[in-house]
Amino acid sequence: MDTTTARASTTGPNARSSASVTATPLVAALAVAGAALAARRVVIAIDAMATEGFAMTTRRAFYHGGFEPTMTRREAGLILGVREGAARARVLEAHRRVMTANHPDAGGSAYLSTKVNEAKATLLRGKTGRGMGEGV
Repeated sequence: MDTTTARASTTGPNARSSASVTATPLVAALAVAGAALAARRVVIAIDAMATEGFAMTTRRAFYHGGFEPTMTRREAGLILGVREGAARARVLEAHRRVMTANHPDAGGSAYLSTKVNEAKATLLRGKTGRGMGEGV
């Protein structure tokens, strides 16, 4: 076989460059990996819905864990669902919302309502405005 024939076979219309030959398996591998990750997320979501019900997918995640011995601004923010440096109005609105759901007169826990009130006081400490007796 002479060199002219060898060259002609690699430059024809059906010839592939070495870059496309190595890129094709790489693209296929990335596609398979992406599909596997997506399928994994679907299986996890279905499993979570089966164990916790449909409400799990629509409700907001709240802080899970015990209380610290001394209330910190971080913990207070987690309890009320606001940032540590939230504005006074936002803290009061969050306090009202959480207390409505956890008030002892409405069947809530007296301990939790005490912690919610402590969280409000911790976040409002040092903020200017009307008295601490605002809110629920």
